[in-house]
Amino acid sequence: MRLTFEDGTLLLRDCADNDPVPPPFVWDARVDHWRALALHYRESLEFLRASGITFENTAPRYRRLDLQLRAGPALHPYQTEALAAWKAAGCRGLVVLPTGSGKSRVGLEAIASVGRSTLVVAPTIDLMNQWYDLLCEFFATEVGLLGGGYHQVEELTVTTYDSAYLHLDRYGNRFGLLLFDEVHHLPGEVFSHAAQMALAPYRLGLTATLERADGRHALLPGLVGPLAYEQGIRQLSGAYLADYRVEHRQVDMVAEERAQYETAKAEYQAFLVEKNLKLGSAQGWRHFVQLSSRSPAGRRAMLAYRQHRRLALGTVAKLRVLEEILQAHPRERTLVFAGDNDTVYEISRRFLVPAITHLTPTKERRDLLLAFNRGEYLVLVTSKVLNEGVNIPDASVAVVLAGSATIREHVQRLGRILRRRPGKEAVLYEVVSRDTVEDQISRRRRRHPAYAEESADAAR
Repeated sequence: MRLTFEDGTLLLRDCADNDPVPPPFVWDARVDHWRALALHYRESLEFLRASGITFENTAPRYRRLDLQLRAGPALHPYQTEALAAWKAAGCRGLVVLPTGSGKSRVGLEAIASVGRSTLVVAPTIDLMNQWYDLLCEFFATEVGLLGGGYHQVEELTVTTYDSAYLHLDRYGNRFGLLLFDEVHHLPGEVFSHAAQMALAPYRLGLTATLERADGRHALLPGLVGPLAYEQGIRQLSGAYLADYRVEHRQVDMVAEERAQYETAKAEYQAFLVEKNLKLGSAQGWRHFVQLSSRSPAGRRAMLAYRQHRRLALGTVAKLRVLEEILQAHPRERTLVFAGDNDTVYEISRRFLVPAITHLTPTKERRDLLLAFNRGEYLVLVTSKVLNEGVNIPDASVAVVLAGSATIREHVQRLGRILRRRPGKEAVLYEVVSRDTVEDQISRRRRRHPAYAEESADAAR
């Protein structure tokens, strides 16, 4: 019997009729062999070894490496605990630590301790480049890049989720360790195939928040491994992260905005009632999108829905509150999160502050972030592109003028301002339109333990 790798799958060749076959394998009549996803390599190997059968294993092409970490700062106790917990789980699993707490250092230690060819998978080109710099700094070996115009595969390689999906059917047997940064991206309908096409017996997923709005985070234990270790913002603030507070500000729409909001709300809700639709689930939203494209009434309902959300998320009163907040923090580096690019650019023009959106050229974005870190700019306004994957350690104030209902997004935005320095107290302002859909969004995204103390104070 031979165990081989082919196009992101495992094949069992030359099996006798009475040979034991690992449970994940199914008969593939196209090639007359047993086949399984490469994901099942470790359990299949353990099954075959336990069965006592003689077999040849030519599937893996990764190498054992002698990786010595160059000197760096000592690990914090929670980082040591996270690494130990991951090892106790068989070097497979998920480590959840807040933004700014040093998740990447845990990853570097994991790479050194496993000592196998490693692929680091990151969600963006910026993060891919950051990991490339880290690996080059901490390990005295060649580091490859797969993505962003590069196709260089080395024993230590960094890639993006997009490129991993495109190439792991070919390179899925080249790596013994897969490290998924911001692992909450992995369970997407496309990206999850990257984990399935790789046979890496060792896997580590790093993130600040596992939860996804679509519930697909439930797939992560099968793709990466169990939850090995978790620490929250509240547990680490003060000692390892900056102390912080959260302020919830409610604003009232001006009369004209309120009238437009109620009119738009009534129009789209009438359509929902007529079609017996509810938007509280992903399925309900999909049905609404489908029906909105099939009739003039549906298209009017969708336009009304977008209008009522736009009014709730971008009121005139919010800009007055933003002005007050900026005046209260004249020398602190402040991030402003708006709900859409139009609002971002309006704030940029009104307050004469630089803006970063997904349309900002890469070099301009880098220059703006560097200038912000140097203190040349004290305010940056953005929509979603700074939620993750940026290094802005001196930011201490965040103003959330609008956002989604996802807890992950809100926690990521809080994490942007929690890098510790002596005497620092970070402040996150959440500005919400009273008696609108945004009230519901705010309550949902503030269920995270990071806001428990603030929620209790608000109740009193």
